[in-house]
Amino acid sequence: MKLFSSVNDVTDINALVKEALALKQNPFEHQQLGKNKTLALVFLNPSLRTRMSTQKAALNLGMNVMVLNIDKEGWALELRDGVIMDGTTVEHIREAAGVMGQYADIIGVRSFPGLRNREEDYSEMIFNKFVEFCKVPVVSLESATRHPLQSLADLVTIEELKKTARPKVVLTWAPHIKPLPQAVPNSFSEWMCKADVDFTIVQPKGYELCADFTQGAKISYDQDEALAGADFIYVKNWSAYEPYGNILGKNEEWMLTNEKLKATNDARVMHCLPVRRNLELSDEILDGPNAIVVHEAGNRVWAAQAVLKQMLEAL
Repeated sequence: MKLFSSVNDVTDINALVKEALALKQNPFEHQQLGKNKTLALVFLNPSLRTRMSTQKAALNLGMNVMVLNIDKEGWALELRDGVIMDGTTVEHIREAAGVMGQYADIIGVRSFPGLRNREEDYSEMIFNKFVEFCKVPVVSLESATRHPLQSLADLVTIEELKKTARPKVVLTWAPHIKPLPQAVPNSFSEWMCKADVDFTIVQPKGYELCADFTQGAKISYDQDEALAGADFIYVKNWSAYEPYGNILGKNEEWMLTNEKLKATNDARVMHCLPVRRNLELSDEILDGPNAIVVHEAGNRVWAAQAVLKQMLEAL
C-alpha cells in the first residue's frame, strides 16, 4: 500500500480488519518491519486520538516518529502555483512536502476543510499536494472529506463486538452548536457501504451527504423508525452539504437518549470523539452500558498499525 486516503485504497477490507484484530493480540510481532524507518505526522489541525494512536502504532512496529504541528511550528505554506510570494506565505508546499519526503519513509497528514468553499474543500488540494510532492507513501490522518483511519477502527470495532452475522448499523445525525465537517460521516458511510452490514443513514431534511459517499446506504429522515432493531448506532453531527457548511436548525430532539435505545436491539453506541455531552450525546448514554466510545478509540491503534504495516511491507 502506497496511499491510504479512503476505502478505495484498500484491496481487501475484510483482510485489513482481520489484520488489525491480529495485531491487537500480538502488537510487537512485526517490529523488524519498522526498524530504522521513520514516520512523520504532520498536523495542520488539532488531534488527540489520531496523533496518539498513530504514534503508538508506529512505535509498536519499531518505527521512529516525528510530529510536526505545521500550523504552529512551521512556515506559512503557499499552495498556489505560479504566484509571486510577496504576502504572508513563506514556503511553497512543493519544497516543504519534498523536504519532508527526504526525512521520512511514510508521512501522515491532517488537514480540515474551511467549510466556506465546497469545491475547494472537496478537491482535497492540501492533502493531494502532499501526496504529489513528498514522493513517499502517505496516510490520511483526516482530510477535508474523509477520515479513513477512524472508519477502519469503527469497522474493526463492529466486527469485534457484533452478535449477528450481518448487523444493522445506523449513522444518525446529532445536534451541535457550530458547523462541523462531513469528513467522518462521509468516510463512515463509504466504509459501511462496502462492509457486510445493513446500513442506514438518518438525518433531518437538508443534511443529506454528498451522494458519492452514500451509494448503497438506506436514507431516512425518521430517527425512531431508523433506530428500530439497530445493533450499532454511530452518532455524529455534520453541517449541510448544500447550502455548504451551514447549520439549518438546532434539532435538539435528535440527541440520542436511553428512551430511544428501547427500540433497538440493545444497540452499541459509537462516536468518533471528541463529543459534547448533553448536546450530541446524553450523559446517560455515555456513562451507561451501551456506549463503546472508549473501546472504539482504543481500536484506533490497531487500525493505524494494520495500515502502517502494509505500507512498510510495500517499501
